[in-house]
Amino acid sequence: MKTFRILAVTLMLTAASLPASAQKWGGNPEDSVQCIMNTSVYSEMYKMKDYAGAYDAWRQVVDKCPQSSKNLYIRGVNIMYAKINAAKTKEERTARINELMALYDTRIKYFGEVGDNLARKAHDLEKLKGAEAVEEYYPIYAEAVRQGGDKMDPEYAYLFFNAAVAYVTAGKSDASLVVDAYDKASDILDRAMRNEPEKAEKIGSYASNVEAGFAPFASCNQLVEIYSKKFEDNSNDVDLLKKITNIMRKKGCTDAELFFKASAKLHELEPSPNTAFLMAQMCYNKKQYGEAAKYANEAANGLDEEDDKYKAYLLLGLAHDGQNAYSAARNDYYKAAEIRPSSGEPYLLIAQLYGSNAHSVNDGMGGASAYWAAVDKAVRARNIDSSPANVEAANKIISTYSAHFPKQETAFMLDLIDGNSFVVPGWIGESTTIRTRK
Repeated sequence: MKTFRILAVTLMLTAASLPASAQKWGGNPEDSVQCIMNTSVYSEMYKMKDYAGAYDAWRQVVDKCPQSSKNLYIRGVNIMYAKINAAKTKEERTARINELMALYDTRIKYFGEVGDNLARKAHDLEKLKGAEAVEEYYPIYAEAVRQGGDKMDPEYAYLFFNAAVAYVTAGKSDASLVVDAYDKASDILDRAMRNEPEKAEKIGSYASNVEAGFAPFASCNQLVEIYSKKFEDNSNDVDLLKKITNIMRKKGCTDAELFFKASAKLHELEPSPNTAFLMAQMCYNKKQYGEAAKYANEAANGLDEEDDKYKAYLLLGLAHDGQNAYSAARNDYYKAAEIRPSSGEPYLLIAQLYGSNAHSVNDGMGGASAYWAAVDKAVRARNIDSSPANVEAANKIISTYSAHFPKQETAFMLDLIDGNSFVVPGWIGESTTIRTRK
């Protein structure tokens, strides 16, 4: 007992000596002593995994010094689960679950991280009450995404989407809620994939599961059915227009008339580089290449995100190609390659540009030298980008265009020797290597 009194006095003196800004252990020295002592008690019991036994001391710390440590709340989940599982009656279990939910609110108050902590709260409520409580936990997930956004752990984006599907399946909302949830969740996961490449496998699994869950709602016809009436009733609602254009673009429904109408209306009401990109897509799909080039150029010069600029330059190149402005198209693809130097796509597009317009090259061989240059670009694409889709596309181009190389006898008559350099005439104007076929 004497030892305990000495310890208590020492703790009180220590707590009293702390500056006001450091009084995380309580509002006064006496509270600080109790908090430090109770922290020591519950921590020892927690280490022994006696979570239920740690509850009383832990509860005292939460009540008197809730700002003392984030661990108080991390450990508190296991402690509260032990009390919930030990509950003797339904009423007691409900009260303990409510206590755990309140613990998350306190953690947010003192330690922030609103998005992730609301998602943790929703996930625990889902686990403890089951799918029948979707009307309770889905709104918490939705608020977590609203407040956390791109800063959220990607796992919670996946759980939020699943909750949205369960909410709609339970008849609490229509299918447009799932579409909106997919839009938000996939944005979070896409950004996480770019910002956390070391977690690519795990994030990829979340994204795959979200895609699988969205499949029943994802056909273009279904999206048109979901959004057509809303568009007719609220065609001046900018937020709605953004949802429609974003989700239809993601799912490849840019040929749908609804996409055209929503894109044009959005650009009319709130013009921006993003709406210019949508207009460029719309015009390109309608083969209005001049208008597409105008809007794509506006987007490329105004967008901030590198990934978006990359896509805008590719689209600008396609639009210039459609106008037969081949040199301009090539320049656009090179700009895209500068933004994403590890992507083979720009070089594959240049290869196709050369090969599909070989007839415009006057080299005395029917434009055969353009195919040499085209194969060069495809080889470069394959060398810098080892992704399976890129390698497959590059190999196909190489095989197709190699079949158009001049025959050995044709080259001989033109005094061309395999392996020598050759400058492709005209707008291509690149040095390449002579190659023949038998």
